[in-house]
Amino acid sequence: MKTISMRHITLLLLATAICTNAAETNLPLWPEGVPGKRVEPSKATLERIGPKGSTPGHETFISDPSITVYPAANPNGAAVIVCPGGGYWFLSTNNEGTGVCEWLNSIGVTAILLRYRTPTSDEAVPYQYPVQDLQRSLGIVRHRAKEWNIDPKRIGVIGFSAGGNLIGHASWDRTPRTYEQKPEVDDPRGPDFALFVYGGGFLEPEKKLTFREGFGIPADAPPCFFIVAHDDKSNPIEAAELYLSYKRQSLPAEIHIYSQGGHGFGTRKKNLPVDGWLKAAAEWMDASGFFKPRG
Repeated sequence: MKTISMRHITLLLLATAICTNAAETNLPLWPEGVPGKRVEPSKATLERIGPKGSTPGHETFISDPSITVYPAANPNGAAVIVCPGGGYWFLSTNNEGTGVCEWLNSIGVTAILLRYRTPTSDEAVPYQYPVQDLQRSLGIVRHRAKEWNIDPKRIGVIGFSAGGNLIGHASWDRTPRTYEQKPEVDDPRGPDFALFVYGGGFLEPEKKLTFREGFGIPADAPPCFFIVAHDDKSNPIEAAELYLSYKRQSLPAEIHIYSQGGHGFGTRKKNLPVDGWLKAAAEWMDASGFFKPRG
């Protein structure tokens, strides 16, 4: 039998320590109790989710929301909270979740995957509880920024489909928070930048060029990168209108409308020009100064 030398044991222990330090961290958002009380999912929602509920790549019935922190091997100080889509009735946690975190890590960004409450599609305001979860996430990340090698002034959000709607409300709404805040975990600021990927829900259903009543891009909106495919039903119009609102106010933004790609492409390769959005997004973050400290 082959013996293992003390040198091999030492190297193994060092490797284990390195892996442990680089491992992801999972944290509940509301250890003292989740605020609010959701309505029971409707029969239509349950039928749409299916009898299995969560399936590989899809997660739902999330009543205790959490974040998972994926540290970059070579961090540049930036962090992005990842909000998967799923119509507020499930989360696409692979294609629009862990796959996004892997990409962010590859460009030196610490990724934080948010598993927000679902389903909330039957609520009067479907995004209300998910927005609470994202706001609490931003506060936690800022309060633990030093511990996680993050610059608290370079914390962004990325959202896909319903996750895009979620980050939009967190970035652009200026309504008071509806839960009891705690100074040690909450922060009044929104995200420092946003990546809005085939999101929607801000236009009037019957008036595709008009924002919903009461909504508008505020003068202090964070820099935003908009990505959508031309063949994605109405969402290209939505992204264009949001971008134009930025442009009219001379707010920093960039938009990419790809000819083909449909809805829900996420990090999935489609052998279409839309595959280039990851590179374009990284270049925008870099050119905008989010990969290096800002004065």
